[in-house]
Order: sequence, then structure tokens, then C-alpha cells
Amino acid sequence: MDTSHAGDPLPRPDGLILAPFRALRYDPARVALADVLAPPYDVIDDAGRSALEAREPHNVVRLTLPRDEPGSAPDSGSRYAVANALMAQWRSAGVLRADEHPALYVYEQRDNGHTQRGVVGGVALTPAEDAIVLPHENTMAGPVADRLALMVSTEADLEMIFLVYDGGGATGRAVAEVDRDDPLVDVTTADRVRHRLWAITDPELLAEIADDLHDRRAVIADGHHRYATYLRYQALRHADGSGAGPWDFGLAFLVDGSAFGPQVHAIHRAVPGLTPERAIELAATGFEVTEVAGGLRASEDELAKAGLDGSAFVVTDGTRAWLLTKPDPAQLAAALPPERSAAWRALDVAVAHGFLIRALWGLDDNEDTVEFHHDVPSATAAAVAGGGIALLLNPTPVSDVAAVAASGERMPRKSTLFVPKPATGLLIRAFADG
Repeated sequence: MDTSHAGDPLPRPDGLILAPFRALRYDPARVALADVLAPPYDVIDDAGRSALEAREPHNVVRLTLPRDEPGSAPDSGSRYAVANALMAQWRSAGVLRADEHPALYVYEQRDNGHTQRGVVGGVALTPAEDAIVLPHENTMAGPVADRLALMVSTEADLEMIFLVYDGGGATGRAVAEVDRDDPLVDVTTADRVRHRLWAITDPELLAEIADDLHDRRAVIADGHHRYATYLRYQALRHADGSGAGPWDFGLAFLVDGSAFGPQVHAIHRAVPGLTPERAIELAATGFEVTEVAGGLRASEDELAKAGLDGSAFVVTDGTRAWLLTKPDPAQLAAALPPERSAAWRALDVAVAHGFLIRALWGLDDNEDTVEFHHDVPSATAAAVAGGGIALLLNPTPVSDVAAVAASGERMPRKSTLFVPKPATGLLIRAFADG
């Protein structure tokens, strides 16, 4: 790896590097692949975890969300050793096998008519200030500590992060043309997402991809806590004298946002206890408010249309709905931090939290007051159950996410939902395999 910062204790790549690796993969002769894959750890609730465990004894959730040893003290941390022992056991039994040759892997997901396809490899780790791998959200200490303990125990990247970049070039051509060959994997999971996987091992093509990616930069779409964990683990290994090694890279799925890119869905809000009458009365002091004919059923279409001309929101009690448009410029400017970039201040989520929720509704902006939901039905159900309202948002465009990240800023929490999320269990990067 090239080092651009002489004397820095950690390697610092001078460009975007995605390195081939020998993937640890499930042997389809021993398990049904559809039964051992799982969503990313951070979207699995307790019921989903139990369902995945019951589906197949070797489901990868037993590694990514392991349970403590029976009889161990609460919060003993024995679960991390459990994950390590299970992975070793599955490798010994041949359930997990390392590929013979290092490769970059092209991974495709087809979901409800949408195709997402990109390249999986080991991304060379670099801090945000180097402007090569750009985060767009802040992280919390708890999840990073949990993922770090798991990584220390298993010495593996069990789950990939999700990166988006402006593509084209040799990498784009390789991704577009890969389906001329038969895939290594072709499986459809219970959620009806089809997953296909190919390996790129040709040295000449790998060199072309490396040259193409070097001068680009990527935005973290999903996996901020995992990327922070990569950096923490890298620092630990260098601090203990291990020197350069596989910990200088992290498992990543790199997708061209302009071709085969992800879909971005909105994350909606619910505010229990805020009656629709009071919400609309206060909102009208800073927005133009119009009741939507047709109520909730017509509101999403109206919201999408209104969003073409600027920030727009829908407030609903689950039946009636009101469209909020044209925020007052003077009040808006006073409500949002002046030191933020124009790109940040134009975000719907920034307007929603800084202007509507804090300034107009006068609420504390925390998770005890404002709930987050990935779809309209769950947001409205929460509003009804809590005697409050749901606040519906438009999706944040990928270009806006990239603009904020490029300015070195972080978006408000729960700003984006990139889908489909990469499945866990298709590819594991065990450090011992190189």
C-alpha cells in the first residue's frame, strides 16, 4: 500500500484501493445457501434473530449476533468467544471454505425489478480527512465497541460495508459485462431478493480495475459503525506491534451510483403525544399548509410532487394528511446552523429537525421524542398508538448525500435508507486467509 504521510504510524493510501482477497464462503454441498444468509446485524430485531437461528443451525446470524454461553453472567462478553469457536468449528467441518485464489467479487442483487451490482474487496482504510472514503453520518460508541470485540475474537470481517461512487471506466465495464459468464452463486432468499456472485481473478483485469479506482473517492452509504470498527482494529494491531497486515483493509461492497446503483428510501418520523391540531397550528407559522384531498392514501404522491420544488413534508394522524411546503426563508435561515454548508442546510432532514421539530414545534430532538420508521405504515401505526402524528419525508437523493460528505460534514441521524442491503454470509474476509 502506498503511504502518503511519512512518519504516520498507520499506512495511509494515496487513493481508493480495493484489494482482492480469498473469501470464506459457505459450501453449497453442505448447506442450503438461502437458509444461512442474513440481513446486516443492525436491522435484525430479537424476533428476526430467533427466526434466523431456527431456520438453519449454521445461519450466519450466529456469528454476527452470537449469544452468550448458557449459564454465563449477564454482559460477560462470552458471546464473542462463542462466535469464534463456531466459525472454527464450521471451517473444520467444511461448512465454510476459503476460495483457492484471491479475487474481487462482483455481487448482484435483484429486488422487485431493480438490479444493484458492484464489486466486493478489501478497501484500504483511510480516515475521513483524507477525503478518499467519506462518511456521511456520525457513529455511536456502543455499537463500535460491540463490533470491535467481535472482530478481535473472530479475526474476520463478517459483514461488508456499502460504498457508493461515481463509476464508469474499467471497473464499470467489468461489472456490466460479468454476466457473460456463469455465476459462482445464484440464490433467492426468503425476501425474494435474488443474489448472484462472480469472481474476478484475471491479473490484467484486476490491474485495470486498480488503476481505474485509484483516483476516485467513495461515500459510505451503509456501515458507518463497521467502518469505524475497521479503523479501531487497525489502530490496535499497529499499537501492539503487528505491523502491516490484513487489518489495514476492510470488507466493502463498492457500487456505481449512476449504474446498477442502490435505491434510496425515506426514513419517516413519528412524534407521540403531539396532536395533529397542535402540529398543524405551529407548522403554519413557518410553512404553507394544505390539507391533502384523499388523506393519507394520496399524500405520498403529493409529497413527491411538492418535493421537486424544495423541502416538503406530510403530517398525518393516520387518516387525514397535511402537506407542508415553502418554508419561510427568514425563519429557516435563523433556525439552521449558519456554519453549515449550503448543501447541508438544503437537506429535507435538516429542515425537518432544525426548523420544524425544534424551532416550530419546540421539541427536544432526541429518540425519546422523535421515533424513526422505515415505512409509512409503521410510522402511522406508531402515531396512532401514541396519540400523535407521523412526519413523512421524501428520500434524500444520492447526489445530496455525496455533496454533504464531500464537504466534510455529517448528515442528521437516520437521513437515508439505501436498499437493497447486501446480504451477510455470502462473503466473509478472514484475516488468516489473506
